[in-house]
Amino acid sequence: MGEPLRTPSLPLVWATLLLCSCSLIELSHADLVPSLEILPMQEVQRKPVGKSLILTCRPTVPEPALVADLQWKDNMNNTILPKPPNYDPLYDSKGNRRKATGRNQPPMYTETLPGESLALMISSLTVEMGGKYYCTASYANTEILETSVTITTYVAITWTNAPENQYPTLGQDYVVMCEVKADPNPTIDWLRNGDPIRTGDKYVVQTHGLLIHDVQETDEGIYTCRAAVIDTGELLERTIRVEVFIQPVIVHLPPTLEAIEGKPFAANCTATGKPVPEISWIRDATQLNVATADRFQVNPQTGLVTINSVREDDYGTYTCLAKNKAGVVDQKTKLNVLVRPAIYELYNVTGGRTKEIAITCRAKGRPAPAITFRRWGTQEEYSPGVQVDDERIVLERYFDEDRGESSGTLRIANAERTDDGLYQCIARNKGADAYKTGHITVEFGPDFSQMKDLPPVFTWDQRKANLSCLAMGIPNATIEWHWNGRKIKELYDTNLKIVGTGPRSDLIVHPVTRQYYSAYKCIATNIHGTAEHDMQLKEARVPEFVSAAVPRQLTATTITFDIRGPPTELGLPILAFSVQYKEALNPDWSTAYNRSWSPDSPYIVEGLRPQTEYSFRFAARNQVGLGNWGVNQKQSTPRRSAPEEPKPLHNPVQHDKEEPVVVSPYSDHFELRWGVPADNGEPIDRYQIKYCPGMKISGAWTELENSCNTVNVVETTSYEMTDLNGNTYYRIELKAHNAIGYSSPASIIMKTTRGIDVIQVAERQVLSSAAIVGIAVGGVLLLLLIVDLLCCITVHMGVMAAMCRKAKRSPSEIDDEAKLGRDEKEPLRTPTGSIKQNSTIEFDGRFVHSRSGEIIGKNSAV
Repeated sequence: MGEPLRTPSLPLVWATLLLCSCSLIELSHADLVPSLEILPMQEVQRKPVGKSLILTCRPTVPEPALVADLQWKDNMNNTILPKPPNYDPLYDSKGNRRKATGRNQPPMYTETLPGESLALMISSLTVEMGGKYYCTASYANTEILETSVTITTYVAITWTNAPENQYPTLGQDYVVMCEVKADPNPTIDWLRNGDPIRTGDKYVVQTHGLLIHDVQETDEGIYTCRAAVIDTGELLERTIRVEVFIQPVIVHLPPTLEAIEGKPFAANCTATGKPVPEISWIRDATQLNVATADRFQVNPQTGLVTINSVREDDYGTYTCLAKNKAGVVDQKTKLNVLVRPAIYELYNVTGGRTKEIAITCRAKGRPAPAITFRRWGTQEEYSPGVQVDDERIVLERYFDEDRGESSGTLRIANAERTDDGLYQCIARNKGADAYKTGHITVEFGPDFSQMKDLPPVFTWDQRKANLSCLAMGIPNATIEWHWNGRKIKELYDTNLKIVGTGPRSDLIVHPVTRQYYSAYKCIATNIHGTAEHDMQLKEARVPEFVSAAVPRQLTATTITFDIRGPPTELGLPILAFSVQYKEALNPDWSTAYNRSWSPDSPYIVEGLRPQTEYSFRFAARNQVGLGNWGVNQKQSTPRRSAPEEPKPLHNPVQHDKEEPVVVSPYSDHFELRWGVPADNGEPIDRYQIKYCPGMKISGAWTELENSCNTVNVVETTSYEMTDLNGNTYYRIELKAHNAIGYSSPASIIMKTTRGIDVIQVAERQVLSSAAIVGIAVGGVLLLLLIVDLLCCITVHMGVMAAMCRKAKRSPSEIDDEAKLGRDEKEPLRTPTGSIKQNSTIEFDGRFVHSRSGEIIGKNSAV
């Protein structure tokens, strides 16, 4: 094997490298040619206008310390000076441009950089700055160094008018603006939503933008304006958002609006558009935006205008303005203020009978109110023009809309007395109604028509009589009295006294002799004429004999008469009929019984003995007194017998062919009521009621077998039948009973109403209607019992209190009641030396009233 290769030591390598580098440096300095170089090193610097630029001139010499007078010269071969020591910067510390002060830095200057380089600083290139710039210096005071650089400027793509958001108007032609500045001139093309746009019917590419014909909402989108300069290779895009605006359109505004004075008001002006239009209201008379006025509020988004309290001067024309970025539209409306009517003139009028009378009513309001009239107390109003039902009456109306006034005149031709009275004027418009009442007075001459049918005046026994004379007339009439053709006031007769001279006058006559029973004349006078009325004063006498008294119904204890009275004079009616009666065996009329009845009551004599003959005589009474007794007759009462047939107190509601039917208001019960019949000498002790369900078959009543019910009722005249079937006919027979036997039966047919069918559900208890009614009645009775008990305890009143007092009565009181009961059944027995008590019966159409009175037969001639 050979010997291994030896590696040189590290210090020896480093020394060799150092020696070589020093040799190279010395050799380069010996070969370096002095010169200047400009950085960047391109001989032509192409820069856009407006940009800043720095060019650095650096000497390349063996000995940099020998370089002197290093400077820059501009394109006009003028030395470019260094930056002044004191100047105001163009921008502050926040980057905001400051105002020019005259001490701002020059557009270009030089600045020494480290390493003996000189920089040319240009703040903002302009077109004028283009050209050749020189950098010069001297080296070792023997050699002039020089180099140059050419600055070429161009205008970069600049968007001079290309807003990023543009808003065309619907239906119009619009140019999407994209104005570009560049030098050399750029080429422009367009894209919409990323797709190229070609010139055609819809789009036209112009130098300053993109023309869109008849813009529609579908033209909205993102448009791109793209500018390119081929020479410089510059390409720039501008994104433009196009949103189609729509001009405002007022879609709702009535041509007229109506508000009521004193009340709130609101109206809408509705408009559409894009963006949403802002709405304002302008009052044309003042050109004032009402949103700034008192009492007005306007919502600009909805167009709602409100008035807190409308005044009459708010009347006028208003303009609704709808405005957005696409345009302005307006529409006018008229606000009519409905001023509630006010009647300011209505006078009472007076006119003569057969003359024309006119009453006028004037009112104001807005709109001018329509005026009409009506008679007070009626709802029927007069219509404009001649009245259909009365051609004498005409309603005339006049309107003044500008002044808001109107009038109405009601003319009555050939006026009559019936036209006199109150008339109500009605002024009416859309705001409200107004009312005022006036009076039409129709004057007429005296009139006694209301006295034509009055009866004569009666008097007797020299009693003073009052002859009243009342004359109707407007103005009031004055009255004079005449007797036998002479004025009474000129007779100076003390038996004739005049009270009042009109319109009412009374003549007080004291007939001391028969000559005063005569005719008297009342004469009334006013400005429209004279009228006369004769009044008769007659002497009154007691009635004549009763014409007839015929027995109509006899029972063992009562007799009912039909009485025909004597002839009467007008003004002197029969006030009562009287009867005296006694047993025929008794010759003394002074011991007879007396009874009186009013003329319209039943003439019933009660308390007679059975199987007894009685003598009767009758007389009539008027204001003068009782007439003579007459129509003497004898009549015997029958023996004691069963009671008379009782009369049910029910009115039939429906009728079949044979007999009336009483309808119950209930389906399951009926209350039978009846009147007490005559007992025929024996007291009634009970009533028997029999009721059977049934039906008519071939015209014959057929009762259901084993379905009849019979009950006896004591001391009452009513009975409630329960547990009846709904919609069912019942025959009811009612009989009265006394010791002799039963009366003939009174029979009625009763029908219950239709009941409610109740379906019984398994395992469910349902109360019947009868049970519910029973519970309700029981609750009411319990409540009444509690109230009566409280009244008995606290104030000692009520049914219980009365029962307690009755239980504590003395035996003498009970005996007196027994006697009173006996007297009702038998003729009164008058003890010797006692005063006989007579009775008077009066009938008022519903009840018979009995009262004691004078003994008519005491002073009568028998």
